Amino acid sequence: MSSLALRLLGSAASTVDRAVVAAFGMGDRRGRSAVAALSHEEKLVRLAQVRDTYGTARFVADADAYFVPPPRLVPRERRVRDLPWGGECLELSWESAFEPLHVPVRDKYLAYAHNRTAHARFYGTRKASRPAVIVVHGYMQGQWAIEERMWPIRWMNARGLDVAVAVLPFHGVRARPEGGAPPFPGSDPRMANEGFRQVVADLRVLAAVLRERGAPSVGVMGMSLGGYSVSLLATVEPDLAFVVPMIPLASIADSARDQGRLGSGESANELHAALEAAYRVVSPFARPSLVPKERILVIGAEDDRVTPIGHAERLAKHFDAPLLRLHGGHILQTWRGPAFRAVKTMWRRNTIV
Repeated sequence: MSSLALRLLGSAASTVDRAVVAAFGMGDRRGRSAVAALSHEEKLVRLAQVRDTYGTARFVADADAYFVPPPRLVPRERRVRDLPWGGECLELSWESAFEPLHVPVRDKYLAYAHNRTAHARFYGTRKASRPAVIVVHGYMQGQWAIEERMWPIRWMNARGLDVAVAVLPFHGVRARPEGGAPPFPGSDPRMANEGFRQVVADLRVLAAVLRERGAPSVGVMGMSLGGYSVSLLATVEPDLAFVVPMIPLASIADSARDQGRLGSGESANELHAALEAAYRVVSPFARPSLVPKERILVIGAEDDRVTPIGHAERLAKHFDAPLLRLHGGHILQTWRGPAFRAVKTMWRRNTIV
């Protein structure tokens, strides 16, 4: 494309992304209004309390102390349909192997009954010897019809991988029946810290299920909030064949600053540092990757205004992994073709398929 066409495309992508950021902000008005009503000092005190509860040296240094490895679970299976290109689609569900760590938030978290059951859909062959990939959606996503179009499932099946679409806590079929913005990640850092514990537990169970079905290897890919989730998993779970964060969220504190929610000046810097400390236990930057760098590919979009490319740059630097920079935005994903071709190259280089 010409430089003019790329500029026009980038401008359009950025405009759409800004509209989406504004819409997301409207969706969580109640929680953010409550936070906004606090004084600067009150915000710092509350974040320090979260830091002291979750950010202990033991929890940060020993991932399994915080992300307790889940027990072996056997999911329920429901056949959804045959796939037109061969194979079948199965819906998997199991009781989430998760209990909130912090007693004061336990009842609030577990009150969401739909979230206690983990869900995934499996797309693949009936043979038991193909590698598998778990794909993880973004914020406010997770509906089957959307995820089946968002991810090139047929393309991945044709290249020799079975695909499992995971549903994040409080999203998709796990969402509140009354609708509205999900409480995870949300405006309460405690819910986010508990939620990412549940994410890691659920993804570990799903990976184990795929291995028990016969997958010789299991990798993960995620977009946006899903990119954060798989990046975090890479620092906790050593037995991953590959990790691909796409247009990833990398830091909740950075996102708050990007969207102008921290104000300006020294007070904004103080809030940013306090947020980083409060979320450190679930940060992809708190621990090194357990996956070799040659099996990681970070993909960022130059015109992304939801999770700007600085998030992808920061992740790639932390993992010492390649960063693929492509034109396009968060919602207008004109980068998809070259991105997935690069993923295929990484698979072949590492003999995944």
